[in-house]
Amino acid sequence: MKQNLVSLEFSAAQLEAVDAALAALEKNLAELVTLTAEQRRKALKMGDGSEVFCRQTELVLRQNAGMVPPDFELAEFQQDITTLDALRPRLQRLRALTDRADDTELALGSDILSASLDGYALTKVFGKGTSLDTLKEAMKTRLSRKPRKPASPEA
Repeated sequence: MKQNLVSLEFSAAQLEAVDAALAALEKNLAELVTLTAEQRRKALKMGDGSEVFCRQTELVLRQNAGMVPPDFELAEFQQDITTLDALRPRLQRLRALTDRADDTELALGSDILSASLDGYALTKVFGKGTSLDTLKEAMKTRLSRKPRKPASPEA
């Protein structure tokens, strides 16, 4: 193999521990919501600038609770901010872990494809008249579907 971006093997105990940790996360984060595409599209999006505005608004309302009408759910507003603050560092850790898992998946796939292409080249050279014809045909089909780069225009 010419390429080896990652060399990794999980033990059964590691996989069992990961599965248990994922199950615990799923159980403890069961209240997380799933929005539809339409809900995502219609939702107001809080960015960095508007977050400062939101926190200042909460502070002013908390300091002037007498002006808050009874149908305005100040406690819910405050709880949302508290929950967001608690969730964010955990999401950051999950995103970092997911990014590493995605990169590892890509590296493993790349290593596998690279080894397969090297193996295919070997079958072309040394596999004449053997039972490797089926593999060679499958690879020809696979490789012929690969998009080709357009020729660069001449200057």
